[in-house]
Amino acid sequence: MMKQVSIFLFLMSTFSFFANGQDTKSLRIHSHNDYLQKAPFWEAYAAGASSIEVDVILQDGELMAAHEKESINPSKTIQSLYLDPIREGIENGVIEEINFTLLIDLKTAALPTLEVLQSIMKDYQDIAFGENNPKGLKLIISGNRPEVAEYLSYPAWMFFDYQSTDLNADLPWSKIGMISLSFRQFSIWNGKGRMVEPQRESLQNFIGKVHSFDKPVRFWATPDSKTAWKAFYEMGVDYINTDKPYEANAYFKNLSALVYHNSSIHQIYKPKFEVDGVSVPVNQVILMIGDGNGLAQISSGLFVNGNELNLTQLKNMGLVKTQAADDFTTDSAAGATAYATGNKTNNRALGVDPSGLPLENLPDLIDAYGFYSGIITTDQITGATPAAFYAHHSERDDTEEIAVFLPNSKLDLFIGGGKSNFESQLENLKKGGFTLVDELNDFSPSKIGFFAFEGALPKVLEGRGDYLKVSTEFALEFLEKKGKPFFLMVEAANIDSGGHTNNSGMVISEMLDFDQVIGKVIQYADQHPGTLVIITADHETGGISIPDGDIDSSTIELAYHSDDHTGILVPIFAYGAHSDDFRGVYENTEVFHKIMKLIQTYHSLN
Repeated sequence: MMKQVSIFLFLMSTFSFFANGQDTKSLRIHSHNDYLQKAPFWEAYAAGASSIEVDVILQDGELMAAHEKESINPSKTIQSLYLDPIREGIENGVIEEINFTLLIDLKTAALPTLEVLQSIMKDYQDIAFGENNPKGLKLIISGNRPEVAEYLSYPAWMFFDYQSTDLNADLPWSKIGMISLSFRQFSIWNGKGRMVEPQRESLQNFIGKVHSFDKPVRFWATPDSKTAWKAFYEMGVDYINTDKPYEANAYFKNLSALVYHNSSIHQIYKPKFEVDGVSVPVNQVILMIGDGNGLAQISSGLFVNGNELNLTQLKNMGLVKTQAADDFTTDSAAGATAYATGNKTNNRALGVDPSGLPLENLPDLIDAYGFYSGIITTDQITGATPAAFYAHHSERDDTEEIAVFLPNSKLDLFIGGGKSNFESQLENLKKGGFTLVDELNDFSPSKIGFFAFEGALPKVLEGRGDYLKVSTEFALEFLEKKGKPFFLMVEAANIDSGGHTNNSGMVISEMLDFDQVIGKVIQYADQHPGTLVIITADHETGGISIPDGDIDSSTIELAYHSDDHTGILVPIFAYGAHSDDFRGVYENTEVFHKIMKLIQTYHSLN
C-alpha cells in the first residue's frame, strides 16, 4: 500500500501528468539510460517519455539493470525497476494507458538473454502486447540482437531496434520497432551553433529514407541540449535521445510560447536627421517608456520585422542603470519615479522619497515653465508607470489612494484603462478641469481624460488594435493646439507582461506595436523642430536571450532566465533637439535632470 501511495505522490509532484497527454506523433522523447535516474521509469513516465531505455545483463538467471557487471545492484532487476512498477501503475489507475515502449539494451549474449526475458515475461502477459491486448506493453530489443532473419520467430510483444543504413523492402518490418544509429556516423556537431550543411543533409536524407518505410528513427550519442533537441525535432527525428527527459519535455511543452512568427511586417519611417542633436530650444519633450523593454526584446522585434525597426534608425543612444533605492532590481514604480522626479526611491513607491515624503514630478515642475503635460499608457491609469507622473504614495497597489491624486495634478491629458478605479473621483476630475470624453475626437476642452476600458486594456494579440498609435496621434495634436511647449509620456506597458509570463508572442507583438508608435513620434519630431524624443525602459523583464531565429521567415525563439525584472542596463535612444545629450551610461535619475536642464535653459519661469 505504501508503494502505491508513493507512486501517486511522486507523479503528482513532478510533471502534473501533462506530458502523457502530448501528441506523440509530433514529439517522442527517448529516456536514455533511464535506469541511472533517481527514480527509474517513474521519472521518464512523468516526463512523458515515449521510449524508456534500460541496459540489462544476464547474471545467475536474472536480468540485472546495469551497463557493466561492476555496477550491478542485486535489487535492480528489469522486474523491480520496470515491469512491476508498470503493472502497479495500471492497477492503481496512475497509468491509464501504455503509451510508451521499453527499449531493452542487451549487454550480454542475445540468445540466452532473450531466453530468460521470455521466461520472465510469462508472468507479465496481462500487461504485454499481443493479439488479445493490442494496447499492451511492447519491448524493443537493442544492443546484442539475434540475426535479422530470426526476428519473426519471437513473441508478439518483442520488437527489435534495427541498426543499419541498409534499408530495403525485404526486412521483417513488422518486427522492427525503431531504427537507431549513432549520430556520429553522420556528424561531429556538438550541439552548439549550427550543424554544417553537408552533415545536416546526410542526416536529413537518412531520416527521410527511414520514414519512407513508415518507421521511427532515433540517434544515440547525440548532443543533449535545447539547441540539439530543437534541431532534431525540426528535422523529424521521431525519438529524441536524452538523459534529461524532464527538462526536454518541459522545453518542448513551452516551445510554442517561446517561438514567435511575425506575419505582418510594418513599414519603417526614415528619419530626416535635420535637427537631430542640434542645439535648438526644446519645446516638446516626448518620453516613451517600453515597460520591461530590454535589448533582447528590441532585438527580437528587429529580427522579425525585416531586420528593421523605427527605433533602430536612431543614432544617439546610451545605457541606463535601473537600480532602486532599496533594491538592486527595480520595479516599475521606483523606476518610473526616477524618471518623473529625478530621485531614487524604494520599490513599490510612487512619487515619494525613501522616507515617504512627496517629491515634485515633471508635470508639476514644468507647469511653472509654461509646459502642458500628458500621459498615455496601455496599462490602467493607476498603473505604476503613469501614476509616478501624478501620484505621491508609498504603495503602488493602493489604487483608491492613488486615484485621489489625479484630479489635482498638473496633467492636461491622460489616456489609459482603469475607469473603474476612479468611480469615486469622476466628479473630482471634472472639478479639476478635466473633460472625460468617450471618443478621441474632441479637442475643445482645456483638459481631457479618456478611459479606454473599465479595467485593464487587452493585449495586441487579444485585439487591442492601434489604440496606442491613435492615442498618441490624438495627444500630439491636442497638446500642439495649446500653442505652448509640452511634455508627453507614452508607455507601452505589456512588453513587461510578456516577460513576466515568458510569452514570446506577447513580448514581440507589444514591442512591435510600440515601435509603430515610435515611428509616428519620430515623424512628428521631423515636422516640428524643437522636439526631443527619448525612448527607454524602466527595467528589463524576463532575463531574455535569443537562442535561435530566422530573419527570412520572421521567426524568433526567446529563452527566459526569469519571470521577473532584472537589473541589467536598459538602452536609451534619443532623437531631435539635443538628442546627443543622452549618450553614455548613467543612472535613470539623470534622464529627469537632463530634461529639466534643457527646459530651464530655454524657458523662464512664468
